[in-house]
Amino acid sequence: MIDASTFRLDGKLALVTGSSAGIGLALARGLAQAGATVVLNGRDAAKLEATRAQLAAEGLRVHASAFDVTDAAQAETAVAAIEAGIAPVEILVNNAGIQRRGAFHEFATNDWADIMRTNVDSLFIVGQAVARRMVTRRRGRIINIASVQSELGRPGIAPYAASKGAVKMLTKGMAIDLGPHGITVNGLGPGYFKTELTAKLVADETFSGWLINRTPSRRWGEVDELAPACVFLASDAAAFVNGHILYVDGGVTATL
Repeated sequence: MIDASTFRLDGKLALVTGSSAGIGLALARGLAQAGATVVLNGRDAAKLEATRAQLAAEGLRVHASAFDVTDAAQAETAVAAIEAGIAPVEILVNNAGIQRRGAFHEFATNDWADIMRTNVDSLFIVGQAVARRMVTRRRGRIINIASVQSELGRPGIAPYAASKGAVKMLTKGMAIDLGPHGITVNGLGPGYFKTELTAKLVADETFSGWLINRTPSRRWGEVDELAPACVFLASDAAAFVNGHILYVDGGVTATL
């Protein structure tokens, strides 16, 4: 039977990486509004605490855990502390990510390494730390943040597109290996959303005009529109959804 509780997350603990601002913050807020207790993550402890206080003032149940998601030792220590001090992590949203732009033939090697370390390695590192514990409990939801660039390219972002393509296939591989243990692993693929990081693109009339005409819904996405899809993938409503990438993009991936 389907009712409102099918989509609720009451009594569950969610860890959202890279959640002090932008898409991560919107996802964390949405999960908390659906009833979850949420652990925010970022490397800047002061910024993270300010975000935690902001959400707490909204009446939401939130904690903060500052650690570097690209450092396996830090991730293991942090996840162990969360589980010992708060509750088992039943929902993991691997959101942390960065962007670097530049033509392929001019792209700096260290920028390539930064993108791969943050956008791909962190999913493996934090995903492993959490999944090992989920396996013993035989339940859990992992949601990896992919992108329309998991499917489509754009000039100047070849390394980013490569990293998000890797997120798509890592998600499928994780679903295959973890599915037998009662864990679902899915991806959420945002299109173009208004955030702090895209403010310059939104303000660029040429780019914004191109994007709006390219998007069947004829507009930029509002960041809060991503949260319901994340809540769905984290809820009992998605119990048999596994290895899927859910694109929330206004139709960008549907058209040439």
